[in-house]
Amino acid sequence: MNLKFLETFIWVAKLHSFSLAAEKLHSTQAAISSRISVLEQDLGTKLFNREPKGVTLTRAGERVLHHAEIVSRSMLELYASVQDENLVASTIRIGAMDSAIHSWFVDFVADATHHYPNLDIEVTTETALNLNEQLRHGMLDLVIQTDMVRDESLRSIEVLELSIDWIGAADADTRSKQPDETMTAALRRIGAERLITYSRHSRPHQDLLRLMQSYGVNDARVSCVNSLAAMIQLTQAGFGVAAMPSALVLDLLDKGVLRKLEGMETPPPLPFVIAWRTGANRAERLVEIATQTVRKFAQRVGGDAARVLA
Repeated sequence: MNLKFLETFIWVAKLHSFSLAAEKLHSTQAAISSRISVLEQDLGTKLFNREPKGVTLTRAGERVLHHAEIVSRSMLELYASVQDENLVASTIRIGAMDSAIHSWFVDFVADATHHYPNLDIEVTTETALNLNEQLRHGMLDLVIQTDMVRDESLRSIEVLELSIDWIGAADADTRSKQPDETMTAALRRIGAERLITYSRHSRPHQDLLRLMQSYGVNDARVSCVNSLAAMIQLTQAGFGVAAMPSALVLDLLDKGVLRKLEGMETPPPLPFVIAWRTGANRAERLVEIATQTVRKFAQRVGGDAARVLA
């Protein structure tokens, strides 16, 4: 019996929906339906009642779910045991976007090597688009970037998001939104000075453009920078106002070198997604460690600056 089909069956049963299970498993509804059909043929019984508002388990399906969950737990324990052995002394290739490097990635590496002292970690820093391409071509084992992946050969999980703020130099003339100023006027004013954002066509860049356009600001001066360190230095020098997570520059905000511009709508939060190749059991264990790391990071940052998603 195909274990992937059992996993599919469990998720359809939990979510009462073929479409939601397809989204959860990064597959298509047709593929999910096909797996369930094959499983029903193998077992010689109907597992689900199809209803207008979703699906429910048949009596036989309820019995199968009980045993399927036992099998699933046993396989997870087996994989964990094998992964631990594989990680004792090996090399894993991890790609990370700049914002991860400057936030929780170093802590993650420290946590991983604490669990596996002989593990060698090779690190590549790139844009999210390039990281995904390298993962698909087998050049990396695990990547940390901004988008969930839609590929049956890959798995992904969103673990964290950091709130985006408008950040400017403390000694710059740029003001927060004034009481008598409309949101459109405030955004147009800072857009006319200069906005600093992430690399062109990245998710933060696209989110910034959509926000400005939603207020009719289509002529903002936007500078795309593919290095977070450079973004921070340019902002500090008064080159422009950056749209970036304040969690990445807390020390500079505390020292009064940078300041948040208040009162203006900001782009959506910056997400952190971990993606890895299906069947890469070594990566599964590291993903578990990473989720523990981001929880500690979010607690340290505090407030509304960080939100754990996994």
